[in-house]
Amino acid sequence: MTSAPDPAPAPDRPAAPSAAPSGPRGLDLERLRGHLDRALPGLAAGPLTGRLIEGGRSNLTYEVGDGSSRWVVRRPPLGHVLATAHDMRREHRVIAALHGTAVPVPEPLLLCEDEAVLGAPFYVMEYVDGVPFRTADQLAALGPERTRRAVLGLVDTLVDLHAVDPEAVGLGDFGRPEGFLDRQLRRWGKQLAASRGRELAGIDELHGALGRALPGSPAPTVVHGDFRLDNVLIGGTSSSADEIRAVLDWEMSTLGDPLTDLGLLVMYSSDLGLTDSPVSTTSAAPGHPAPAELIERYAARSGRDVSQVAWYTAFAWFKLAVILEGIHYRFTLGQTVGAGFDRIGELVPVFIEHGLTTLQEG
Repeated sequence: MTSAPDPAPAPDRPAAPSAAPSGPRGLDLERLRGHLDRALPGLAAGPLTGRLIEGGRSNLTYEVGDGSSRWVVRRPPLGHVLATAHDMRREHRVIAALHGTAVPVPEPLLLCEDEAVLGAPFYVMEYVDGVPFRTADQLAALGPERTRRAVLGLVDTLVDLHAVDPEAVGLGDFGRPEGFLDRQLRRWGKQLAASRGRELAGIDELHGALGRALPGSPAPTVVHGDFRLDNVLIGGTSSSADEIRAVLDWEMSTLGDPLTDLGLLVMYSSDLGLTDSPVSTTSAAPGHPAPAELIERYAARSGRDVSQVAWYTAFAWFKLAVILEGIHYRFTLGQTVGAGFDRIGELVPVFIEHGLTTLQEG
């Protein structure tokens, strides 16, 4: 994701994957098994099965198993791929660097850049048990106290991420923090142009207004780029059932302004004002902390100045509008995999409107 949430999928994962011998679209199990046997002899003990894990709208995620063990395979989407996006090497590199820090990530097992195997670069990582809560209804099943604990834990995990010393984990050259926000605005403007097949009222106005109000950035950190509740897996023992077990979907990670992550989290904790939407927030779940409380907790635990958080939240609305438009564009070309894509396009104007309102109200 990047990704937008599924149209209310069930949170539970099946006990074992199932698929035709050739595998789901984009995952050739025969070629994958051959590569695993060469690169990691003994990892797979039996014939592979695989299934697409629904939920992501950008990079494709598959659960693969041999009857006794399970792993996860990540690869770029089929067809239309924007420049600089869907970089498997970067995504693999950041989780390898963060594995063993206070930030919970799956253990990466293998990076393959040989496109002859699956038709695109991919990587394999450990399978982590847990639930990605994508909707308020799913989160409501936890009850108010557990919901509150889970969402506040998300903020604390973000603080932990932003406390990692990039140099200490080998990520000192992972990005160019100088001029980060200006480059981000230009980058997403280019992403929009590359996937733009229709007129979108207000999106150029929002882009321009963000550029005119560009804030000064704090000291750079590793940023996730798509930090939200359904990009983490929650689960664990009975005494810590609401712990965050893994942070997923690192395709947008880099070194930059940490408040971009906070703005995105605030956006996803806000009410979209829509019913029956394929893109939803969890804000309506009983016990869900209000955006203001999330901002205050982040500020208290990180020590950062958050007075300009409205700009970062408006930028998050803009970025998601661009991402959704890219998804809509791929849908029109028949290059998407999964359900719920047919309604993504109608949401883009809603995100544009929220961005303009947030920026205007400050």
